[in-house]
Amino acid sequence: MKKINIAIDGPASSGKSTVAKILANDYGFIYTDTGAMYRSVTLMAIKAGVAFTDEDALVQLIHENAISFKQTDQGQLVFINDNNVTEDIRQPEVTNNVSEVSAHEAVRRELVKKQQEIAKASGVVMDGRDIGTAVLPNAEVKIFLVASVVERAERRYKENQSKGIMTDFQTLKEEIEHRDLLDSTRKISPLKKAADAELLDTTGMTIQQVVTSIKEIVEKKLAEIVS
Repeated sequence: MKKINIAIDGPASSGKSTVAKILANDYGFIYTDTGAMYRSVTLMAIKAGVAFTDEDALVQLIHENAISFKQTDQGQLVFINDNNVTEDIRQPEVTNNVSEVSAHEAVRRELVKKQQEIAKASGVVMDGRDIGTAVLPNAEVKIFLVASVVERAERRYKENQSKGIMTDFQTLKEEIEHRDLLDSTRKISPLKKAADAELLDTTGMTIQQVVTSIKEIVEKKLAEIVS
């Protein structure tokens, strides 16, 4: 199929990464998990003892360390330099502080540069919170996924359990609500639906149903481009 860029945005645990990976695999596109990049910077800060409020020091960490992705039989892995941090960046300490780190203008500017460089050749599925509005404003397809807070908390709860991370459901629900507030009210590139994005509520939908719905949107957009 024609190489296009697909931008998928939405709040925490709305299913962005899961469906983006499937779409990238099915279309033979590059998958870029921008959330993993911000999580990696947060993990760097934790390990280096850098305050989440220290914007200059956070940017320095980005300059001094390489964030990369690698496709394997176990799925896509995330690396900081040569260290596999795929599981480390999903720990609660990272999850609960990544919104503060990603709110810094200079941090976002540095990572957006890297994300746009990846997308230059087209044929990219990129997910995050400001892909359609700030990172890839000219993406041919833009999707904005939403789901109820309760369902998103249930998804995160099951995911954590499968990884041996013990957090009670009510705590997860409150953390997701708090992160929604932080992400949607930050001054720099807040979480919001792009004017030309397709809104898709995934509440009650299976992953395959979400993927099928997005593919229908992609095919419609491709037909419009060809015509």
